[in-house]
Amino acid sequence: MTATSPKTFLVCHGAWSAGWAWKKMHPLMQAAGHRLVTPTYTGLGERAHLAHPAIDLDAHIEDVLNVIKYEDLRDIVLIGHSYGGMVATGVADRARDKVRQLIYIDAFVPSDGQSLLDLNQAAVLRMQELAKAGGWRVPPNPTPSDTSPTDVEWLSTRRVDMPIKCFEAKFKLQGGALTLPRSYIYATRITPADTFGPFAKMTKSDSAWRYYEIDASHSPNVTAPEALMALLQEIAA
Repeated sequence: MTATSPKTFLVCHGAWSAGWAWKKMHPLMQAAGHRLVTPTYTGLGERAHLAHPAIDLDAHIEDVLNVIKYEDLRDIVLIGHSYGGMVATGVADRARDKVRQLIYIDAFVPSDGQSLLDLNQAAVLRMQELAKAGGWRVPPNPTPSDTSPTDVEWLSTRRVDMPIKCFEAKFKLQGGALTLPRSYIYATRITPADTFGPFAKMTKSDSAWRYYEIDASHSPNVTAPEALMALLQEIAA
């Protein structure tokens, strides 16, 4: 790994997940001299008891903004994974003076006025049907097939349903176009739907972005932590 000055990495985690899912990354970040902050959104993980039907994307953006405020974070390398790309885009928009760069890992990249469901038409009917069955709760997607049995057990006992409004809420850009450095990491062990292929294609062909690939399935923080660490360190440098 390239030696770099100490950085503060702040994670906006994926759907159904929480800060706990980044457990394998903490010792790697610490060994490299970096700080890794992995807050959990309202209604998920250790905050699952706070779940209610009105929780939406805005609430999760506010969760992370409050961590920045109360932890007094600055010069942040902001990471958005999967659904966390929606959250991270909102955080970067509203905390422009605190975020140094933005890294998307197999994540949604919204434009102003778009919801996650706008960006993932294939999932619309399925999610709405699942939410109908549970009232407002959308159960987790299956874990990728290359996830080890131990990790599948670890994940499946901790992942919880998502409020459907998180996927339906439209992202609202408040400060104009984002101009900070942005990178996209595409996990090349794709699922049949290849949900994130369009974002990989878009960012790869746009000179405003730096584009990277990782030989991993959708959650490299779980299945390929060392490879992800090396890549994050390279990008942050």
